[in-house]
Amino acid sequence: MNITLNKNDEIVMKLIHYFITEQGYNPIVLHGAKDEIWLENSEQDYQIVRIVTNYIHNDEQFDFDIYRTQQIMKRIKKKTFSFKMNALSIFINLGDNVHLQENEVDNIDCIEIKEIDDLKNYEFVTDCFPNITKIDKVTEKGLELFMKLTEEINQKNQEDAIKAEDVFSKKRPVITYALLISNFILFVAMILLGANIFEVDAVTLYNFGGLVNFETMGSYTELYRLVTSIFLHGGLFHFLFNMYALYIIGPQLESFFGKTKYLCIYLGSGILGNLLSMLFQDAFVVSVGASGAIFGLLGALLYFGYHYRVYLGTVMKSQVIPIILFNLALGLFIPGINIAAHLGGLFAGYLVAKMVGVKYKSTTSDRVNGFVMTTIFTIFLVYMNFFR
Repeated sequence: MNITLNKNDEIVMKLIHYFITEQGYNPIVLHGAKDEIWLENSEQDYQIVRIVTNYIHNDEQFDFDIYRTQQIMKRIKKKTFSFKMNALSIFINLGDNVHLQENEVDNIDCIEIKEIDDLKNYEFVTDCFPNITKIDKVTEKGLELFMKLTEEINQKNQEDAIKAEDVFSKKRPVITYALLISNFILFVAMILLGANIFEVDAVTLYNFGGLVNFETMGSYTELYRLVTSIFLHGGLFHFLFNMYALYIIGPQLESFFGKTKYLCIYLGSGILGNLLSMLFQDAFVVSVGASGAIFGLLGALLYFGYHYRVYLGTVMKSQVIPIILFNLALGLFIPGINIAAHLGGLFAGYLVAKMVGVKYKSTTSDRVNGFVMTTIFTIFLVYMNFFR
């Protein structure tokens, strides 16, 4: 078998190999896209890289190509929940009547290369991808080059598939079961001690560790209530609703993040949600419930889903986000729901998830930023509750 690659084919193969294996880009399948390859990596300065082999004769054809690219990028932004998206379009076959420098677009940088060495002419490209010019060091030609690059790309794809399998494979949700059992035991204990199963009285809730604002609490020794109140519920329907939500959401998040990170997200969200709710809590009102922690799991799911949107993009858009908005809306119209704890838990869950990191995706810089943001949020809430 004899495969002959012309010069343009070799350039395209080397570029694809570089962006996939060395820069972590993933191919995007686009219906109707001909003679162009789209690659995506949300962690890069250029979230989109296009390699265009189609012959473009003049500025009018070039303008239409840019317009079409912008429309496709809008669809990708919606699918990937991206607020900003920059693209690098690499043209391999531009005509002499195309004036590249006169056709600048805000979010799309365009370059033309006829040789790999032409990449050196674009400082903004070499600044972003310092080793891109080294792709010309590959000495193989023809079939040998095709086989080498294909094998390495397939190996990279296989490694990504193994990582995805590791993240998404089902694990026994030990922590979730422990949380469910703990909530159940405390609820049953309150009922056995005489509380009304449908509406537990405030005295019982307080004695079991319900949360009150700091002025009512009156002592730093009572701060354990920030934790214990997460495991208490004010009635059967309150208990069943929260436990059902935890049963549905918890196992997935525990599987995605791992047991230790999951527990940090759950407790951290519950505590920070409680701290925020204390700012708006009337004196002698006892607040209880796991909903702040559960909203924290939803916030963590948003952060996780952003990083794995290739797998969860449709689910996030059609299910997770509507559920969050619906439950937040309920808190605005139904009396007795602690909307501050919900909002605080949701925001805290996102921050704590950023701090603990998503497996195979989060960088050290991401986790440090998450730690700093979580610390600032915590210090603000502590100051507003206890020192102002």
